[in-house]
Amino acid sequence: MTEHLGSCLCGTVKFTVTGQFDSFYLCHCRYCQKDTGSAHAANLFSQSATLTWLAGEDAISHFTLAGSQHSKSFCKLCGAAVPNTQTPGLLVVPAGCLDTAVSIAPTAHIFTASKAAWDSDLTKVPAFKRLPQ
Repeated sequence: MTEHLGSCLCGTVKFTVTGQFDSFYLCHCRYCQKDTGSAHAANLFSQSATLTWLAGEDAISHFTLAGSQHSKSFCKLCGAAVPNTQTPGLLVVPAGCLDTAVSIAPTAHIFTASKAAWDSDLTKVPAFKRLPQ
């Protein structure tokens, strides 16, 4: 059985996910852009994996955008996204909160009609291993 460890940015929230991920979507919808502050969200989805909170469950807050199905779970202390179980029968795990490697590659980009105008042909942008001098 596959097990993944994860945590929030400050380390208060810690968890394990046991089982397989069904899909890995890079979502470009405006809601995901707003809630990540980036070009897209990178979320793993599972209908069968189990989530176990190891620490900090009391530091987790949940937000659901009124009039939508968009929801987010995050650490109240550092604001980092953590697994979300707000949709019954579905576990959504932000890929960046995992501390162990994920073997599944992204399944698809979704909601690309909302893609940020600056999010195109990024392979031509210079890349640095660290903050440039």
